[in-house]
Amino acid sequence: FVLYFHNDPLTMTGSKSLNERKYLVDICEKIIFNSLWSKKRFLENISSGSISSEKLIVIFQSASKNLINFKSKKKWITFVGKLNRSKGYDIFGSAIIKILNKHKKWSSIVIGDEPRDKIFFKHKNLKILGFKKHQEVINYYKKSSISVVCSRWEEPFGRTSLEAAANGCAVIISNRGGLPETITNGRILKKLTVNEIYKNIDDLINNSFVRKKYQRLSYKNFYLSHEYVSSQIDKIRNNLTEISKPYLSPK
Repeated sequence: FVLYFHNDPLTMTGSKSLNERKYLVDICEKIIFNSLWSKKRFLENISSGSISSEKLIVIFQSASKNLINFKSKKKWITFVGKLNRSKGYDIFGSAIIKILNKHKKWSSIVIGDEPRDKIFFKHKNLKILGFKKHQEVINYYKKSSISVVCSRWEEPFGRTSLEAAANGCAVIISNRGGLPETITNGRILKKLTVNEIYKNIDDLINNSFVRKKYQRLSYKNFYLSHEYVSSQIDKIRNNLTEISKPYLSPK
């Protein structure tokens, strides 16, 4: 068995308790985590040396690295995800209204919905598009200059920041869960507040050199392509203990 964790092990049925996690290590050949943070959570309260650490591997999730024309980047600030408090949409919205009032040539693109959590913001330069297909989201990232991922929730990894970086955005993230592992170059918020989000967006707008530097470095240093991650998984598969197959007599 090879077991993949793409979420917090301590919140999932079958891995919440210490004994459950030790049992999983015993019966699995490998356990793969999507972030160092997820692996750390799995190891919580497990004493060092009590399990085989060679069985526990981190392989990050992947995204497509698309061709980007940085000259076609628009004055857009994107937010992609559920429009709820867990994703920090309430503080992003409050910050972005202040930004759009100050920087009148800039716009914000919000993609996502949330029927359970009613948070509304309105501005003539704020476009809330609702749910969009994945390729449409990628097309917005290609044209966006800045992307904000300000989750309160401890993200096990964070695909939105990964895809924003892969498409040459200057990325601002919160220091939650595995989010810092999704980017090579970007801004990590010191505090998860309206003012801190506002200050970071405002600084990137005012300093085009810094903004463009983040964009190009994010794109240049992005390495978590589908090909790379697939090759990492292939290596694990190819090195698994060979399982003998039952003999099949010829017809």
